[in-house]
Amino acid sequence: MRKIKNIFIDKFPSIMLFVLIDLFITILSSLLAIWVSFDFGEVSNTYLQNVVNYLPFDFFILVAFFIVFKLYISVWKYASVTELINIIFACTFTELISIAYKYLFDIKLPKSFFLLQLILLIMLTCTSRFSFRIARAVTIRLHGGKSATRTMLIGAGDAGKMIIDEIYNDNSAFKTKIVCVVDDRKSKVGSYIRGLKIAGTTKDIARLAEEQKIDHIIIAIPSASKERIARIVTECHKTKAEIDILPSIYASMTETTPSLMSQIRPLSYEDFLGRDQIVVDNAEINANLFDKTILVTGGGGSIGSELCRQIAKANPKLLIIFDIYENNAYEIEQELLRKYPDLNLKTIIGSVRDYARLEKVFQEYKPDQVYHAAAHKHVPLMEVSPNEAIKNNCLGTLNTAKLAAKYGAKKFVLVSTDKAVRPTNIMGASKRICEMIVQTYDKLAENTDFVAVRFGNVLGSNGSVIPLFLKQIDNGGPVTVTHKDITRYFMTIPEAVSLILQAGVYAEGGEIFVLDMGEPVKIYELAKKIIRYRGLEPGKDIEIKVTGLRPGEKLYEEMLMEEEGLKETPNKLIHIGKPIRIAPDFLDRLDTLISSAQKNSKDIKPLTAALVPTYKPAKEVKNV
Repeated sequence: MRKIKNIFIDKFPSIMLFVLIDLFITILSSLLAIWVSFDFGEVSNTYLQNVVNYLPFDFFILVAFFIVFKLYISVWKYASVTELINIIFACTFTELISIAYKYLFDIKLPKSFFLLQLILLIMLTCTSRFSFRIARAVTIRLHGGKSATRTMLIGAGDAGKMIIDEIYNDNSAFKTKIVCVVDDRKSKVGSYIRGLKIAGTTKDIARLAEEQKIDHIIIAIPSASKERIARIVTECHKTKAEIDILPSIYASMTETTPSLMSQIRPLSYEDFLGRDQIVVDNAEINANLFDKTILVTGGGGSIGSELCRQIAKANPKLLIIFDIYENNAYEIEQELLRKYPDLNLKTIIGSVRDYARLEKVFQEYKPDQVYHAAAHKHVPLMEVSPNEAIKNNCLGTLNTAKLAAKYGAKKFVLVSTDKAVRPTNIMGASKRICEMIVQTYDKLAENTDFVAVRFGNVLGSNGSVIPLFLKQIDNGGPVTVTHKDITRYFMTIPEAVSLILQAGVYAEGGEIFVLDMGEPVKIYELAKKIIRYRGLEPGKDIEIKVTGLRPGEKLYEEMLMEEEGLKETPNKLIHIGKPIRIAPDFLDRLDTLISSAQKNSKDIKPLTAALVPTYKPAKEVKNV
């Protein structure tokens, strides 16, 4: 009640304006109704006197019902069918009460008067209310295109209609003029949506863009699959128009941002994925993390920081960020404290290579769950510094696993990579050793479930391919691709982290979890898409240069070794690889390998190959 009162106070000037308009409407509709009742001839003085005498009562009744149906506090520039229905109901109830009291007090009026008065009331009220919207729409249609961005709308469904309505109603409408609508439903082609012709299907995008001189394209199909969006984006890239997209309404709409136009965004890394994103059970994940002490190693990195973001949402008892790089750790710490001021958060600087430093963390906080994301990951850099890959990845994982078992962590989740499958580079081989450590310690530890999560390349992570391509394009090119046929599996950072956290739920010990990431992406074709995304033409504006495979780089990545097999989980896109046999002396041989790495051995790759039978080193490069 107080809220409604405040609204009336805020809108008092406009309310009084409408009250005066409604007074005029009451008088005009009553006089016109009695005049029409007498076929526009001379009106009986008795009837005319009755109309005039009871105008104040009719006006009072009308105002009362208009208040009940919120006709004085509606936002009329957004008026729709709902407001029209409210007007009809308010006017009808007004007329019914008017009929009732006139009949009760035997006030003589022609029977046709009441029906005519009702019709005139509705017509005049609609005219007064909807005139704001009508005038604006006409103005935009007539004048909006002179300096506005000529826009193509893809999608003639509910979202498309809402976007058109918002453009016509919003104060910034003169900046955007929709001149062309396309939709893949052929039955709609040739028909009209909000007065705009549906000119063709998505196959006609390039032709229509040229004919209509389109500068801007909005993809408004929030229910479309990633595959369909990818096909539409490919067609859009044949134009020079700027491309924006409306993501899933349910994923993007909030109470504080109800406008669809506010949700439209430029294309992002995820839109180049070409498949639907993985869906996880957030309730299960949150229940698994709630009120737990969670340690994230490498918590400032691309994967580690997103792990921290998603864990923070689940209200853990304590979240510990452990990272050697202070700048990244500080940034994610400050972000989380701003967003979750009540979060119990500890940020600790240290290296997973330093057993004593790491043990102090386990000793003091005794984490319930450990997410081990600290690692060196860049293939070419590790090829020339292979001992560092063993020290950081293998020793770091061994230290963390030992301490997780020693201090009774319930779960240990290793972040692994598809490059661990039949590795041809030292980074992949070191991550395969990490998986072997996890599977070995799962058998040794009584109270800790050790698992690994394996996924492909992460879109948007530090050093990943799309940011590299964008930087090369900004510098004028060329965009470099190592081989025309090279392919990679891709996933988004949120997907990767969701998989890691879901694995924490499913973990029973010893598993390697793998995401079904659909078809691999051809990097050469991805480069062409990114160039077109920037409004340029591959080979014409930006050269694509093939540089040759780098040391240790494969043409194709694999997700599982054949001998591991596959088992489904409740989430059909997440699979489990069965543990394979690991030699009984594995840990002793691992100690020897780590000792050699610490001495910066020149033979570290052959020593690694002896420990990982599937590792086939590529052409040798000079170790540094």
